[in-house]
Amino acid sequence: MDQEAETKWNKGKLVLFIFCTAISLCLVSSCSAVQNYSASIKHVHLQKKKAVNKWKLPMSIPEGEFFEASGWLTSNQILFITNKEQTSNLYSYDLITGKNILLFHSNAPIVTVDVSPEKKYILIHSSPSTDKGDVTIIDQKGSKVWNLSIPSFELDFEWNPYNESQMVVTKFNEDWTFQVYQLDIAKKGFEPLLVPQPFIEWMSRNTIAYLNLDQNHQSLFGPLIKSHLSPLDGQMIFQKVYQFSAFKNLLMTITVNDQDKTKAIYSFFDSKLNSVMSFSIPQLTKYSDWLVPFYDFNTAKNQFITFRPLRSTSFDSYTEGFQLVSYGMKSGKSEILFKDLENSPIISSPSGNACLYGNRLEKIIDFKNKKIFSLLKE
Repeated sequence: MDQEAETKWNKGKLVLFIFCTAISLCLVSSCSAVQNYSASIKHVHLQKKKAVNKWKLPMSIPEGEFFEASGWLTSNQILFITNKEQTSNLYSYDLITGKNILLFHSNAPIVTVDVSPEKKYILIHSSPSTDKGDVTIIDQKGSKVWNLSIPSFELDFEWNPYNESQMVVTKFNEDWTFQVYQLDIAKKGFEPLLVPQPFIEWMSRNTIAYLNLDQNHQSLFGPLIKSHLSPLDGQMIFQKVYQFSAFKNLLMTITVNDQDKTKAIYSFFDSKLNSVMSFSIPQLTKYSDWLVPFYDFNTAKNQFITFRPLRSTSFDSYTEGFQLVSYGMKSGKSEILFKDLENSPIISSPSGNACLYGNRLEKIIDFKNKKIFSLLKE
């Protein structure tokens, strides 16, 4: 091969080498990019999976036996009671960190715990004997605000959602006679209210409502009465109501159509008693009245949530389970959140994304991810 041909051959080999090297570099770069992309997708997937399972459950019980959960302190903190012999403890549990904090110890069994609407106060009702109830009010950190003893067989409480320093307390005697009181935390006041019915709801800061049922229980229905606290000036706002609840700036009544008693009618009214929306659900009959399934108002979502049976029949023979349904106050639309559940108490979280559920509130329903978790080990 002459010198000119050899020079051309060497140049050709050089070009081929450069071309192959460039191709190899591109392939390596592409593979690296694919690997990085795959790793990125995997990281996002793991993050999503981690977000779904963010709660540290089941929780550990520090001392004694779990009695029940009692409500929410924040969207990530719940309250629960444990019993040990004749004493009780109240704990907060952080669902994110898994940390328990002892808020209150009682030398007598705790009967119930009731958190104020804005979570400023926690009311603890304990029972040292069958004829006395101790009421202790603490703040979120467990510091005692006030306590008093009330001679009683049973107590009922209703916080004022317009003024967290106030509540209505009804004490029952063993023969079920009763006396209603207004409790004022700020003024340390405990004054009797001369109202004819034991179960009171708040309509505004200084206005209450009660269902004026026949004392002889001859009728399941009664007029709904609205009254100022001072003076008590009861006036009828609805004539024939089976049951009612008052949420902040919202009133709910349950009535029955005389022509079709197989359905219960739920009606909602604003603070001026203007109609907001209504719906009906099948009724389950009991021996002398109807079942009202458990319900709650999800304030954050502005939704009423309740359990709904699939059909109307006798409660004793009904076995089909309940739907958990939400009703939007603005949209008027309903949504089935879960199917085939038991009819049990529910309490919505402050964020509205979850609720405590169960006869001991021992479960949490996650609305966002459509899952139900147990607080306790199965």
